[in-house]
Amino acid sequence: MKRRDLIKSLTLLPLAGGFPIDSLFATPVTGNKVPYNFQNKPMPDLHRKAFVMDGHTHVMTRELLMGTDIGQRYTDGNVDLPRAREGGVDAMFFSVYTPEHYYPGRFETKNTFRVVNLALDQIKNNHSQIELALNASDIHRINKKGKMAAFLDLEGPWDMDGDINLLRALHRLGLRSIQLPAHNTTNAFIDTCNDVSRWGGINDLGRKIIREMNDLGMVINIAHASNDAILQTVEASKHPVIYSHGGFYGIVPHPRCITDEAAKAVAAKGGVIGIHFGSLFNNPIYWKWQQGQKKSNETKPGTVQASPLKTIEEVDKEVLKEVPLSFKGTIPEEYWMHVDQLAKVIDYGVQLVGEDHMALGSDLDGGPELPREIKDISDFPQITMAMQRLGYSDQRIKKILGLNWLRVIREVTEGK
Repeated sequence: MKRRDLIKSLTLLPLAGGFPIDSLFATPVTGNKVPYNFQNKPMPDLHRKAFVMDGHTHVMTRELLMGTDIGQRYTDGNVDLPRAREGGVDAMFFSVYTPEHYYPGRFETKNTFRVVNLALDQIKNNHSQIELALNASDIHRINKKGKMAAFLDLEGPWDMDGDINLLRALHRLGLRSIQLPAHNTTNAFIDTCNDVSRWGGINDLGRKIIREMNDLGMVINIAHASNDAILQTVEASKHPVIYSHGGFYGIVPHPRCITDEAAKAVAAKGGVIGIHFGSLFNNPIYWKWQQGQKKSNETKPGTVQASPLKTIEEVDKEVLKEVPLSFKGTIPEEYWMHVDQLAKVIDYGVQLVGEDHMALGSDLDGGPELPREIKDISDFPQITMAMQRLGYSDQRIKKILGLNWLRVIREVTEGK
């Protein structure tokens, strides 16, 4: 058998053994993970034994539009299950996405239910590798069996009008985390950070939706929200809220980055901030260079024009042109971020809000300009090694790698 085929076959074997993690959080038992030696870089023992959870991993867009299977190894993009295993990932916010392309024709609800249903099918089809988790206890149970846990998360609107009946239906399907803003577009109940402010934050419907999510035990995600919307959501929610993926405005003044004020509010409520892996939100040098470019590959945020596309199939064809949604541009060497800069951003957050409120929200396959040392989800151990170089204690690293996400999920979904 060729070495490459041997490695691939090994990644599909069930994980054996187990390591208890700090009982304080009643966390999962993680199994022996696939050795991280595909680039001659060993996986640190700490990473192998820790519970590792990504707070924002894009899935299902390519599966929907290309008919692929996330259980198979792709030659492009950032995420598939074999590479997630190689990266030592035990659980992930399995983030299904409805981009702006679907909003003008009001196809956002149809697409949301399509991708949620497909996610459930793909999880079922890859049952030997991954299972759906509805709460923290499920994550523990799934990890004990040597499998990854998928915690369903929605990015983009379930309905631009905020119909609570649709929210309840998605909860019944197994969705347990929702990003309130409609990606980069202000919807009927909450302002986004880079579109017009219609509500000065959130309105009464937004508060009603927050109460409903609290009652259902759903995680409220305020990534992409305006500063006022974040502060008002934190105040309105009786549970902790999360900021799943982004950087700090104090490092890079991008509207998608969270302000120190908002970060402190999230932390004070017991919430967690997930650090995005992209240069645009974390590398001041790259930010300044990017701002100086005349031409951008991105669609102008927050603009949804009347679409000539009359059917959802026509919209699908447009989105397919961008799949996989990983970054496809080029970055001059002097502007390329290294993983140690990402660790410095994490440390900024630790100094600002404390180690109990920081985590990882990669946005892999969502378009981030990844650090030099990270090509895909199999390179997750690089983050651990960067934090070790900062001199962090094992316990602090474990919290940031996944324990903090798990705590919030437990508090929201199980009331513990």
